[in-house]
Amino acid sequence: MSTNGTAHSYTDLPKAMSKAVSGLSKALNSDKQWQAFVDTNAIVEPVTMGVQSTGSDEAILVTVDAGSKTSATSGPASKADFVLRAQPEQWEKFFDADPVAPYTSFVGLQGMNIKQEGVGVHGNNTKFAQYGHLATRLLELLREGQNGPTKEDTNPETDEDHIIGRYIYVDTPVWGRTKIFYEKSGDGPQQVVFLHTAGSDSRQYHGVMNDKRTREKCTMVAFDLPAHGRSFPGSNHIPGNHTNNEDAYVGTIREVIKALKLNKPIVCGASMAGQVCVAVAIRADEVGAGGTIPLQGCDYLTMDRQFNDKSPVVNQSLFNPDWIYGMMAPKSPYINKQLIWHMYSGQAYGIFHGDLDFYFGGFDARDRVASIDVKKCPIYFLTGEYDWSTTPAMSKATADKIKGANFKAMKGLGHFPATEDPQKFIPYFLDAVEWIQKTRSS
Repeated sequence: MSTNGTAHSYTDLPKAMSKAVSGLSKALNSDKQWQAFVDTNAIVEPVTMGVQSTGSDEAILVTVDAGSKTSATSGPASKADFVLRAQPEQWEKFFDADPVAPYTSFVGLQGMNIKQEGVGVHGNNTKFAQYGHLATRLLELLREGQNGPTKEDTNPETDEDHIIGRYIYVDTPVWGRTKIFYEKSGDGPQQVVFLHTAGSDSRQYHGVMNDKRTREKCTMVAFDLPAHGRSFPGSNHIPGNHTNNEDAYVGTIREVIKALKLNKPIVCGASMAGQVCVAVAIRADEVGAGGTIPLQGCDYLTMDRQFNDKSPVVNQSLFNPDWIYGMMAPKSPYINKQLIWHMYSGQAYGIFHGDLDFYFGGFDARDRVASIDVKKCPIYFLTGEYDWSTTPAMSKATADKIKGANFKAMKGLGHFPATEDPQKFIPYFLDAVEWIQKTRSS
């Protein structure tokens, strides 16, 4: 029911989405991504997923049988193994042709720092964790079936690459001695160190590091944390024991800057790397930093933890990338979103979960950010408008606590701005670099 007591048009979701539902079986059985997911002999029993509005028992039902054949229909939600349920007005916003955060994904709809009432998964939650990647693709195809294909931003192609990679040995706090992989590009006067997000690696910055504008103005370094990407595990690593905390993270950045003989570089990173940029600004003398650009960063972030990203009965190569996929802007180039999915699918067991030990409440600088000296280490917050994890409002609230800090919300970008859409991100980044240079010199 709507707030005025009349039935909402999206209460009967199959009826409201009839245009998409009518062609859903054909769309699923011809969709290359869906078929790639279901093309496995490991689906040994049928699984049925439902999409339903509160206030009605009718649901959109999709079944994948043991032979990987998919069928779509509508009927009672009780026929599904698990059901994605939300209020009618929430589904209406979700299935809009141009949704805003957090209505871009069901994970966002469930609420992290933007709380949503009435949203949840009902039924077998283990099966949802195992087949959530199918549910995500189902919702994408429903939106597309209702509105037509999403018009994505363009992604310029190139045949040139200007990045050189090497290894260095580093003694890191907590993680121990390790061989770290780093990449370098550009010959500009401003040194920059890029830091990747939780459970990923520095390939996230290739679009930025190959751009002519950044190469002319900056000398850029990006490295993979120990046990991430192409870096080796530290000497203290045991499969499944990875955890991240401020001393380990800041200490590793410090040791890399020292090993590469960098001179007060600007440190820039997103998500958990955005949080550590705040820590680096607080500990600038120790690290040797000359400025930071936190992307999607704030002084404290707490969320309910879930353990499907470290579960023995859930495939992390499917669960982890699916969980973060909806944090991106809907119109970001598909090829870039797929790259992020691929990187999150390729990490070792427990790495993502251990990194979130830092991101989800492990880092707390609420009583320290006011001590940041922006003349010594200027700090410029940049946050994508589509991020429902660290929101623009959260980043701005942190910036407001720091005398002389700067903040800007980035239009058309989400949680992974440098990777999603480098062409949109680079102007924001270069403005921040220029501001830091002027602020520091003054």
